[in-house]
Amino acid sequence: MTQPFLRDTPERLTLVALGSNAESPHGGARTTVQAAMAALQASFEDGIAVSRLFATPAFPAGSGPDFVNAAVAFHSVAAASDILDRLHGIEAEFGRTRRARWGQRSLDLDLIAMGDLVLPDAATQARWRDLPLTEQQRHAPEELILPHPRVQDRPFVLVPLADVAVEWRHPILDLSVAQMLAARPETEKAGVKPL
Repeated sequence: MTQPFLRDTPERLTLVALGSNAESPHGGARTTVQAAMAALQASFEDGIAVSRLFATPAFPAGSGPDFVNAAVAFHSVAAASDILDRLHGIEAEFGRTRRARWGQRSLDLDLIAMGDLVLPDAATQARWRDLPLTEQQRHAPEELILPHPRVQDRPFVLVPLADVAVEWRHPILDLSVAQMLAARPETEKAGVKPL
């Protein structure tokens, strides 16, 4: 696990969260996440950093088997929509189907952030970020929201991100990964266990 260095170029530090809690054509959740990391390294060749693997309880509680989670970081000049298309293509190769929101999945690749990019705009990002949990379970945005509106709330994303991009700052909240992680309750963080 390595921290990608910050560059003064048009490239953006791109953060992707990985998760699996179901079989894929590659095997169980751990093997699937490892194979997905290799697929991401092949797709985004230039200096990808990978986190450790972590076991985490399914979210929300009781929604399925425990997850294996990880994160990757890399620099890219590609458009967010192009990166998202590539992530969806990898998910499809791993047998991902979207049946139930927050249900079991063979592979979940979430585009978490691209540098200080805010999509589609700050007001929309804030509306989704502030959505109550009951509404989050029923509604999903139809457009890409960056940074991911739940990144600051999820230790299962923040703990792996701390391995690869601990100093990345949320462009609206002005908090680093380390600060967002420190703000989460200890009971939540304790559920994210290195494998």
